Amino acid sequence: MAVETGFIALDTLNGSLPDGPKATSSMAFRGAPLVHPEEQHRILERVEIRSGPFGTGQFDQDLEVSGWPVLQPDRLEIVQINLGKLCNMTCRHCHVDAGPDRTEENMDRATVDLCLELIDRTDVRVVDLTGGAPELNQNFEYIVDECVQRGIRVMDRCNLTILLTRRYGHLPEWFAERGVEVVCSLPHYRELGTDAQRGKGTYVKSLEALRKLNRAGYGLGDRRRVLTLVANPVGAFLSGQQGSLEREWKTALSTNHGVCFDRLLTLNNMPISRYLEWLMETGQVDSYLNRLVTAFNPATIVGLMCRNTLSISWDGYLYDCDFNQQLDMVMDLPGRRAHVRDFDLQAWARHVIRTRRHCYGCTAGSGSSCGGAIA
Repeated sequence: MAVETGFIALDTLNGSLPDGPKATSSMAFRGAPLVHPEEQHRILERVEIRSGPFGTGQFDQDLEVSGWPVLQPDRLEIVQINLGKLCNMTCRHCHVDAGPDRTEENMDRATVDLCLELIDRTDVRVVDLTGGAPELNQNFEYIVDECVQRGIRVMDRCNLTILLTRRYGHLPEWFAERGVEVVCSLPHYRELGTDAQRGKGTYVKSLEALRKLNRAGYGLGDRRRVLTLVANPVGAFLSGQQGSLEREWKTALSTNHGVCFDRLLTLNNMPISRYLEWLMETGQVDSYLNRLVTAFNPATIVGLMCRNTLSISWDGYLYDCDFNQQLDMVMDLPGRRAHVRDFDLQAWARHVIRTRRHCYGCTAGSGSSCGGAIA
């Protein structure tokens, strides 16, 4: 497997990088304090909130003031499965702390089969595969095929560069045959912004991978071969307006590089894991969290992904979202640590969704979810 460490040799770039988070190594590899979720919570909870529409600075209280005394699920529509933390990249904004060194946290076949059994017991029509680089899991093609045979729409969260490695170069055509939606990370349509966050040379490789997907029929308006790009800010600010950015990106990538895609999703950076580490290093934790709280938008609550999505970790435990998963906030079901083998749809529908201060990242401005803007 070709490995891209994500390190940046700053002295070779003549200071030309934008003022944003730079690629790094995993916190687990470095033994960084933030590898412990409780430390991340501690950092966020000690921030003094100076503003905001309701002035509480606590997410559950702002929910209550907004008319949501209890945040509960609506209808289960999506199962998001994190196949593991192994990745060929180490992007600085990564909330999973994924990297080439995360070789142990990968879903085995038995747990994959439990996930399929759960899907069979529900009316779920979408399976969202994520990681790490989900393609690196040895059961990746198996679970895709099993879902496709069930008539399930499959989404693959792809970092693009993985498609250029010898072992995974066949995937664009393989995806096209199965109608898999490819959801690709690309922080910016300009080279500097992408390379700053994901490692030098990533942008050129990403464009090459996008061209491969275009040649396989993706990004050309075919509803069975949907190519989605996902963008997050390269810096400590909120995502722009998704619709206008999509038009801008389509024009820029088509005109300058001959690359086409179907839709753009914009996500706010979540103040956890490696992005939180960067905020700490640059002294921006207080200002960024206050920015999120100030932009709290009650109109986003109804569409929060935790209300229609079940998140499953590589070892089979259940969470309200992928962000809670990385903070080890296991779904709050009475009497047990919720696991896929014990999933009960009625219990899921009744349970109270767990929230903390990081949740402001999903409700700021137009909102942010794995499906992009909410409001």
